[in-house]
This record gives sequence, structure tokens and C-alpha cells, in this order.
Amino acid sequence: MPGPIVVLGSANLDFVVRTPARPGPGETVFGSAFTTVPGGKGLNQAIAARRAGGAVCMCGAVGMDAWGEVLRDTLRADGVDVSTLATVPGDSGTAHITVQGSGENSIIVVPGANASVTTLSAPAAELIAGAAALVMQFELPQSVLLEAAAHARRHGVRTVLTPAPVLDPVPGLLDLIDIVVLNEHEVTRLSGLPDIEDATRALSGSRTVITTLGADGCLLAAHGEIVRRFAAPAVATVDSTGAGDTFVGVCVARLVAGDPLPRAIEWATVGAGISVTRAGATSSMPTWAEITAVGLT
Repeated sequence: MPGPIVVLGSANLDFVVRTPARPGPGETVFGSAFTTVPGGKGLNQAIAARRAGGAVCMCGAVGMDAWGEVLRDTLRADGVDVSTLATVPGDSGTAHITVQGSGENSIIVVPGANASVTTLSAPAAELIAGAAALVMQFELPQSVLLEAAAHARRHGVRTVLTPAPVLDPVPGLLDLIDIVVLNEHEVTRLSGLPDIEDATRALSGSRTVITTLGADGCLLAAHGEIVRRFAAPAVATVDSTGAGDTFVGVCVARLVAGDPLPRAIEWATVGAGISVTRAGATSSMPTWAEITAVGLT
């Protein structure tokens, strides 16, 4: 039996407003709906991986507020192990999301308790040492990401990073990552190159890079070359929130289950395609049964 998928990442409560168009500077517009949905890139990826059949443990922190219990209970309800999810003084993380009529979104994240995770706890280190994969994002301080990635490398554990929100990585971090999954904006920002294919190649010198392209699918690169372009299923987008996290969660779950990377990516595109047809982040993520019901073309 492989070890669990360990997600070291953020847990936020998402405050989601739907509106026909985002307001400009100084402008007020009417929204059509408001919801609160558990989210955060770490929590999202943990739930997506769990629903795709993975055994998942969540490492991070929530605050001593009502939202913290909501986030913890949300993970538990999907069967994610929260024994290493700390509760710290102060507020839990929040994300403030505006979804336009087209389904495109813009997001402001307030880190809250997530900012307290600056070093790796002993229980988290023990979990990572026996993990099948370590999954991380940029919504926690990079000091703990670097420490965790180095710890995973020493124990031969595969590392997966989503560098979002896009920031300059601390020196040495990317060298410890096996698979980087990012979007068009993130790959051009990190590489400094305007062309998406050139940017993807440039980042893939010593690691595998997957660049997601929304409705245009994704690119897979390794050793400085584009290996394959994957098509996305044709769907009517309702809300793209959480689609990238669904992609990562499904992809990692299928890798740990033994699928080769190209097949895992194919399943991940199906999962992400389902998620954009539904509103919200965790609320949109499909189960493995739903993904296989759609199937691969």
C-alpha cells in the first residue's frame, strides 16, 4: 500500500459574489448572488484528491473562530485526515471571490491562520517521510515549503507544487520539486518569457511542468521540451473557481494509484471539465465515479 497524499497548504473560507461584470475603480455594481464556500488551494486540492480516490492528510492551520471549525469539518466530511491541521489564535484564512457572468473569477486572499505555518511540525514531518506524494501551493509561507520539499526529497517522496498566487520562489525551492502545475499567467511570470510554450519549456529543465490552458487544455513538458498537448473537454463554463485545484488533486490521486503521468493528466482534464460546469470550489469537485462516468475520449 502506498503512503498517503500529504497536502501542505491553505484552508480558507471563500466569500463568493456573482455579478454580470466586475466594478471598475470607484464604481458600484449589483451582484446576483452571494455564497460562502470552504476553500483555499490546499483544502481544495486535498478534497479533489480524496474524491478521486486518494488517501489524503491535510497539514496547515485554521483559526480559533467559527470558520476554523467549518473548514475542519468540511475536510473530515470528505474523509481527509486532519490530525495535523493545527488550530491557532486569530482568524482563519479567507478568500474574497468575484465571479463574472462569463464564469471567469478574480480573487483576493487574506491569509489569516495560514500565515502562521512557517516551520514544519514534527507530526507533519513524520507524515511526509512516509507519504506517496507531497502537494504544496504558495498560500503558505515559503519557508515551510522549502523545509518540507527538502524533507520529502531526503525520503524519496514525489513533490508537486502549484506556484499560486504567483510569487518569486525562494532560492532552491523549484530545484526540489518534481512536478510543477501552473496556469498561463503563472508560467510566463515565473519564466520571464511572454510565449507560453517557450515559458513552459524554460521551466522544465530539471522537472516536469504542466501548464493548464483553460478551455485549450494543457501542456506537458520535461527536459526542456514540450512532450504533449492535451485537449480539454468542451463544456459550458459556469464558474472556473477551483478548476485548477481539481486538476491537481485528480492528477496526483491517479499518479499515486499507479497511472502513468499522461493518463493521470487525461483524467485530471475530465475532472476539471466537470468542475467548471458547477458553482463554487469544493462544491464543484467531482467524485471518481462521476469522472469515470464521463470517461476518456
